Amino acid sequence: MLKILILQGGFNEEHKVSLNTSKEIAKALKKLKINFKTLTVNPITFENDILKYSNDYICFNALHGPFGEDGKIQKILKRNKFKVTHSNQSSSSSCFNKIKSKKIISKHNILTPKYDIIKIKDIDEKYLRNIKVKFRKFILKPASSGSSNGLVIIKSNRDLLLFYEKLKNFKNSFKKNENFLIEEYISGKELTVSVIKNQLNYEPLEVTEIVSLNKTYDYQAKYTKGFSKHFIPARITKENHKHCLDLSLKIHKIFKCNTLSRVDFILSNKENKIYFLEINSQPGMTKMSLLPEQAIFKKIKFESIVKELINNSK
Repeated sequence: MLKILILQGGFNEEHKVSLNTSKEIAKALKKLKINFKTLTVNPITFENDILKYSNDYICFNALHGPFGEDGKIQKILKRNKFKVTHSNQSSSSSCFNKIKSKKIISKHNILTPKYDIIKIKDIDEKYLRNIKVKFRKFILKPASSGSSNGLVIIKSNRDLLLFYEKLKNFKNSFKKNENFLIEEYISGKELTVSVIKNQLNYEPLEVTEIVSLNKTYDYQAKYTKGFSKHFIPARITKENHKHCLDLSLKIHKIFKCNTLSRVDFILSNKENKIYFLEINSQPGMTKMSLLPEQAIFKKIKFESIVKELINNSK
């Protein structure tokens, strides 16, 4: 008989999202009549906490953000011979670290915005002025964080001046040696594609176009009803639609994701080219999340995705 342990929480910037994902997983497991328990994960005590359970439990990873999807928890579970859903340590680490993922993508000749890497402690006014000259418009984001935490978009001199004013406080909210990705801003349509395993084969579900009603597709826009619009399928040409689906499947395979992933793109207004932004090996499974929405559109039951994740646990 299957025994499932849902891992939730994580005490990071995506703690609440994880709790909501966990709720939806629990509902699905009840429908599937699968026994489960829930563990709220504290990264500091997790290795001791998990040993209170026998390793015939399959760990359902409902965590998001640091520790949950960066390979760290996967490493601990493997060491203690627990099976876990979603991707393994290596794949999770490569997907979650935006610098690693961009380097991998660049090796495969897939378009991605130009970028620079800097430690948060080294970001100052001189550096930002030089980046403004280099890219004209740019985005700052932590290399290893989720839910748009720390995301800053600079499009104008005014944006830059406003950011200077809060730079000290901004830097204090991160660890001194934290790596930041500075990425050229590309104006265009934000697109996303979920890829899931359907029996033996992987298939891309659909292309969703995201329109944020906030200035950026930030935490509020992602998780609060009414702050973003999702167009499914995306309002793009047939050629771009097909390219997006094909590209997402290719990227999923490059990163060797297990069972599912979600790949984010930008379709440039100026060039009509599709640029890779990032890949998520632990997409949200809340009522507001993009993967479940695409699954509904393709008439795939949420419970069948949960069952597939359990069946493919390693």
